[in-house]
Amino acid sequence: MADKRSIDQMTVAELERALAIKRRQERQTRLQRMKDAGRIIDSNPPTPPPQPPDPLSILDEMDFSDPNGLPAQTIDLKPESRQLGPAEPAFDDEVEPPEFAKRKNDADQHIWRTFVNRSMLLVEIIAVVGLVGLGAAMAQSIGNLQAETAQVQADAADILRAAMPTIEPTPQVQRLTDMVLPGGHTPPIEGNSSFNFSELPQGLEYLVADQVYVPQNFVRTAPTASTAKFIRIPDINIEAPIVQGTDWEALRQGVGQVLNGVKPENESGNLVLAAHNDIFGELFRHIDQLEVGMEFEVVTDKQIFTYRVSGMDIVSPDDVHVMQSQGKPMVTLISCYPYQVNTQRYIVYADRIDF
Repeated sequence: MADKRSIDQMTVAELERALAIKRRQERQTRLQRMKDAGRIIDSNPPTPPPQPPDPLSILDEMDFSDPNGLPAQTIDLKPESRQLGPAEPAFDDEVEPPEFAKRKNDADQHIWRTFVNRSMLLVEIIAVVGLVGLGAAMAQSIGNLQAETAQVQADAADILRAAMPTIEPTPQVQRLTDMVLPGGHTPPIEGNSSFNFSELPQGLEYLVADQVYVPQNFVRTAPTASTAKFIRIPDINIEAPIVQGTDWEALRQGVGQVLNGVKPENESGNLVLAAHNDIFGELFRHIDQLEVGMEFEVVTDKQIFTYRVSGMDIVSPDDVHVMQSQGKPMVTLISCYPYQVNTQRYIVYADRIDF
């Protein structure tokens, strides 16, 4: 019975067996031809074994058509291939299918792309490292250049300073009451008078002019409930307002208080009050008539403080020590002296007695 299976349906062993049978048949045929031609003499020819079926006939009887209707695959057995020796069978599974070849090509391309990408990444890393190194070198160069420039400038400045002549230092502007007692002015002539700048140290006459003649828009320290507002001295008939400051305008308005931060309610400190004796109402015209033991009052919004005269003194305009604190609550009254001469100051000391 002929085998109707196609080559695709046969196993490898079956195909090898068929080819072996075919080769053996061909050898037998060649030997027979050689015997017929007298080329081989067999004195005792053996009984030939029963001949197996012709593999060619088996192959011819096989149906190699594809059950799916595709063309059958044929095997071309060329004579020269038989002369070269035993042929090795070739099977369909030894041929790479298109899908496998495509996958292999894709794998090769993936390996190549991976190699290229990693190479590019390495190149980029090297480039970044180079740029960082270049930036650091540039920054160091700039820093060195700036340091060299600063050193050159410093050397040049030293040379210029060495070549410049030494200039006498300008006296520092001090507070007016640190140099001279308040209230100083020239004797009035036909009712006119001015601040006596000659009482100041030489060279500072006009450096404190803004402390004497304050501008019209000058704003004084706002008074509080503890600020001294009035002074009452019954023995010489004085009742006058107290203004914060001892500049020219303050003494025009009333009795000026030196701005040393002392308030009547303080348990220690010297409350210094000054007024003119021959201009602007002559408020302190008669303080030289006060005697030890006489009393007067200083008024705030909260309280009336009483003081008792403890002593008098006549000093030079620059004897500013009389304004210093004595460690107790007290008042010092200051005015120019003698009347309409104004070369000295008349001082009255008084201690607070209501505590």
